[in-house]
Amino acid sequence: MTWGTELWDQFENLDKHTQWGIDFLERYSKFVKERLEIEQTYAKQLRNLVKKYCPKRSKDDEPRFSSCVSFYSILNELNDYAGQREVVAEEMGHKVYGELMRYSQDLKSERKQHLQEGRKAQQYLDQCWKQMDNSKKKFERECKEAEKSQISYDRLDNDINATKSEVEKAKSQLYLRTHSADESKNEYAAQLQNFNGEQWKHFNVAIPQIFKNLQDMDERRTVKLGETYRSFADVERRVVPIISKCLEGMVTAAKAVDQRKDSAIVVESFKSGFEPPGDYPFEDYSQNLSRTGSDNTISTPKNEGGVKPDPKHSISKTAKNKLWLFGKKPKAPSLEDFSHLPPEQRRKRLQARIDELSKELQKEVDQRDALNKMKDVYEKNPQMGDPQSLQPKISETMCNMEKLRSEIHKNESWLSEVEGKVGTRGDRRPSADVNHHAPHGRESPEGSYTDVPNQEHRSPPHQPDPRQAHQPDEFDDEFDDDDPLPVIGHCKALYSFNGQNEGTLLMKENEVLYIIEEDKGDGWTRARKQSGEEGYVPTSYVEIAMEKNSKGLQPTRSTLACCGAALGPDRHVSSPLSPWSILGPRCAAISTRMSVALP
Repeated sequence: MTWGTELWDQFENLDKHTQWGIDFLERYSKFVKERLEIEQTYAKQLRNLVKKYCPKRSKDDEPRFSSCVSFYSILNELNDYAGQREVVAEEMGHKVYGELMRYSQDLKSERKQHLQEGRKAQQYLDQCWKQMDNSKKKFERECKEAEKSQISYDRLDNDINATKSEVEKAKSQLYLRTHSADESKNEYAAQLQNFNGEQWKHFNVAIPQIFKNLQDMDERRTVKLGETYRSFADVERRVVPIISKCLEGMVTAAKAVDQRKDSAIVVESFKSGFEPPGDYPFEDYSQNLSRTGSDNTISTPKNEGGVKPDPKHSISKTAKNKLWLFGKKPKAPSLEDFSHLPPEQRRKRLQARIDELSKELQKEVDQRDALNKMKDVYEKNPQMGDPQSLQPKISETMCNMEKLRSEIHKNESWLSEVEGKVGTRGDRRPSADVNHHAPHGRESPEGSYTDVPNQEHRSPPHQPDPRQAHQPDEFDDEFDDDDPLPVIGHCKALYSFNGQNEGTLLMKENEVLYIIEEDKGDGWTRARKQSGEEGYVPTSYVEIAMEKNSKGLQPTRSTLACCGAALGPDRHVSSPLSPWSILGPRCAAISTRMSVALP
């Protein structure tokens, strides 16, 4: 069923219908545009929401609780979801809305062309009809004139009074009119035949073809709408798998919430390391009063032997200050050594700072090594560059290394002090009578920590002398043993050590000593000279070789942590440095020469 044969006389209605089709197409295009704008706005609002609840944060503000981590994971998945909504909007704008607008313009041009062709055909048929109608009217006029001439001739021919010339004139006029009527008749017949032919062509050839083109155009418009409907759905369906993964990620994040883990993090974050306060002893202030009461009077027994109350159990100002559980925690300014924090929190903060400084130190060491290699290359090949031009940078790097080592040493001194407080030193030293084994800053008076606020004293980090912490009587008692300790190895001094403090041993660079006691983890080794003099030397100042039949040296955490620092062989040491930061590149040489069973 075609429009050309069925709707041959409905040109105006087809004109209106095709215009409605294009209007509907443009209306659907507007719908798609508004839909993609909604998607864009939705995606933008989602991203703003994620940005609002997931702001930029520093490394220290990184979430640790599983509930927070899961929430940030959900925000990330929601951000990805918003990205998929943006993809939907982009695809709709490109594959649906843009395509519809281009196709709408093409349809308008094509429809205009077909309608112009139809109007031209109609105008040509109207012109043919006018020509035929004019010839018909002319033929009618000529026939009427001929009839009038025939009547006039018959009247003169029958009139006996009419002259011959009048009759001949009337006859001649009749002949002309009759001849003109015959010509008009022939012209009218020709125009009529021509019009009939053009009319047949118009309604059987021209108009059907034009209407067929309009029909094809309208059908293509309908097909295009169907395709865009499908594309509209396909755009949404293509992002469904990714959106499903985003939703699955949210479910996974929800399952990752662990209440026990969060509780453990709370303990780790806020554990102070203090012991709970003990019972308050009764302090009797009535002992010096005369008692004259009866025997039934309730009295408090006096201390036998006149022993005074134990001051350790007295309520001190410090004990009151430590009652933070049910009272307000005293405010303290943020100090560089974190002494305002409880021991456990202080230890964690110091350890984190030491790790960060160690990384920076390693970078400076790598830069120094690279500069030295470049300097060697320049010295061997002067044409490549001037070796002296690198010296300022090398000096700057060395200065930075010294500063970092000083900072590491200072923080490690504070860390060792904290570890001594929380009991790690007590685990390695069961007896309190061997305090001379402890390095400076742990049990020494200079690094001691008292319960009274503002009573904490620390020695400068560049003077880590452990022997000032020793009690003379305890030191003498230990070194006055009848049986000397056996030799378990030997060592070679890498640097000079003044040994000015009590309990330490003076040694010179490259001097060979005997090892009679291992490093207990505090950075000090007990050695003996060939002359028989004994004392402690910094473990990091010597290169140790243990005897095969002796007990294997077990490196402690402090010894292993020292290996992160770097110390050049050409460094001049004027004062002993912390055993935690001085090993450096010597660590590899020491471990090679030592028969050590690493834990």
